[in-house]
Amino acid sequence: MVKTAMKSYSLAEMKDKYLGKKGTKDRDQYEYELRMDVLGRMIKAARQERNLTQEQLGELVGVQKAQISKLESSANSATIDTVLKVFKALKADIHFNVKIEKQYLQLV
Repeated sequence: MVKTAMKSYSLAEMKDKYLGKKGTKDRDQYEYELRMDVLGRMIKAARQERNLTQEQLGELVGVQKAQISKLESSANSATIDTVLKVFKALKADIHFNVKIEKQYLQLV
């Protein structure tokens, strides 16, 4: 029996192959959605850590339970203002990094 070597690929190589190189429309959309999914999971984890229901968090923020649910499943439709209000209500710090022409700015 002859074994053939199997080539392995990095995650970056797989993304390049199936989603396109960085800077392409499909790749940028994928990366954006991934970040929004992670942000939603962070909101949910912080809410659960504080032992709050979605309804209770919504009351603290001034939005309906349904909006908290949407945020947790994917923060795609959220405004920065809403996200900041949610983390403030959770008494959680949030930091944004902004990169402008190879220089990072950090918003706290």
